[in-house]
Amino acid sequence: MLRQAGNTMNYTFVTATILLLLITDPLGNIPLFANALRHVPPERRPRVILREVLIAFVLLLAFMFVGDGFLRVMNLSELSLQIAGAVILFLIALRMIFPSPTADAIEAPREPLIVPLAIPALAGPSALATVLLLVSQAPERRMEWVAALSVTMAVCAIVLLLAERIQRLVGDSVVMAFERLMGLILVAISVEMLLRGIKLFAGQL
Repeated sequence: MLRQAGNTMNYTFVTATILLLLITDPLGNIPLFANALRHVPPERRPRVILREVLIAFVLLLAFMFVGDGFLRVMNLSELSLQIAGAVILFLIALRMIFPSPTADAIEAPREPLIVPLAIPALAGPSALATVLLLVSQAPERRMEWVAALSVTMAVCAIVLLLAERIQRLVGDSVVMAFERLMGLILVAISVEMLLRGIKLFAGQL
């Protein structure tokens, strides 16, 4: 899924989109959204979902454009970002494979705004680190990454708008099994990123 180029990971539009979809995990977020919107009138839920997806999209887009400046201000190298991104992805993947038993027990008595749906469900630390990594490795392809992010957010919106139908059609067990599969794929990606980062670091010694 990822093409190799020296010691760096060379992403394409397709692989970047797939990676962002794995991280934002719209199917895995179905139970969280369903629980958070439990107290919201059914006729208003689509508006809330679209609003939260749009907030997440704007945040990730802004981070994508200020990412280079952030790296310079913090004096961070692409290598450190790649290794840190790999660790974050690995932890997120473990959470997808072995979810917390209390993850779905969070209740939202009022209409959710920004937290916890836009942040951190969609635009969490792993998603922010990923868009920053994409831009830092290929800043000249920024518009390609914007397109990949746009497709990702569109898919998230569609999946979450159809969340109730998906749950009724395939059942919670199938949704959970698919999330585990995405977690396994994300583990492989994070390990590949980590190994390449270590290899690049060793080559600099």
